Amino acid sequence: MKSKMNAEPDMARQNSSSPSLAAESEAESPGVPSVNCIRILLVDDHPVVRKGLTACLSDRPNLQVIGEAADGMEAIRKVGELSPDLVLMDVEMPVMNGLAATEAICKRFPKTKVLVISMHNNPDYVVQAIQMGARGFALKTAPSEELLKAIDIVQRGEPFFPGQSMSGQRQPVRNPAAGPDGLFEREKEVLVYLAMGYSNRDIGELLAISVRTVESHRARLMRKLNIHTIAGLTRYALSKGYISLNPAATFSPMAGEATQFPNPHGLSV
Repeated sequence: MKSKMNAEPDMARQNSSSPSLAAESEAESPGVPSVNCIRILLVDDHPVVRKGLTACLSDRPNLQVIGEAADGMEAIRKVGELSPDLVLMDVEMPVMNGLAATEAICKRFPKTKVLVISMHNNPDYVVQAIQMGARGFALKTAPSEELLKAIDIVQRGEPFFPGQSMSGQRQPVRNPAAGPDGLFEREKEVLVYLAMGYSNRDIGELLAISVRTVESHRARLMRKLNIHTIAGLTRYALSKGYISLNPAATFSPMAGEATQFPNPHGLSV
């Protein structure tokens, strides 16, 4: 009886100290991701590409590759199993291509963001990626620093699109006159932001105008251009050079000017 009574305080002392011991053990355990770590799933049908991406991402302590997939179907399954924060998604793959997999992931797992990556400088891929719900589009041929920036930008909830200025500085509208396509400078700004995937509310905040004003500009754009979908506006913006897949491209609203397009942070989709 006496030994039992003595044992109970000992057990109580052990229990009271266990949380701190557990915390110390967890802090000292290798491989435990930090709270702000971005958990990434790599999806590409080429093992060499996946290995190269892993090597690129391993230089960043806040990035953790938690899994790989070689086709779209496997990617969907892995997202369900691993719940990554971000998927780096190739486009051309067997079984199911990356665009179809992106659509399925964005619908089934809305908390997981998708950044599409491709070797091909193809505007159609960009437009389709937007339609499928991707938060960004990056080129495999771009420097590794651009891919790392794209990941940071997409993860914080902003779109990324090749060719957008990284400066985050907006230039004022300099000339209110309409251009050859009949669009005024403010309408061109709204057009590019729409093509990049920004919502009316986001555009209003970026341009310091009301949502109602953005909606009016959007309606006039569609009427002037006879284009009534965001995908169509994206194709138009790409064809006119207002947005570009060339990372060195600039937005030149007026002839003879080379004004860097006013973009908040990174590339956009």
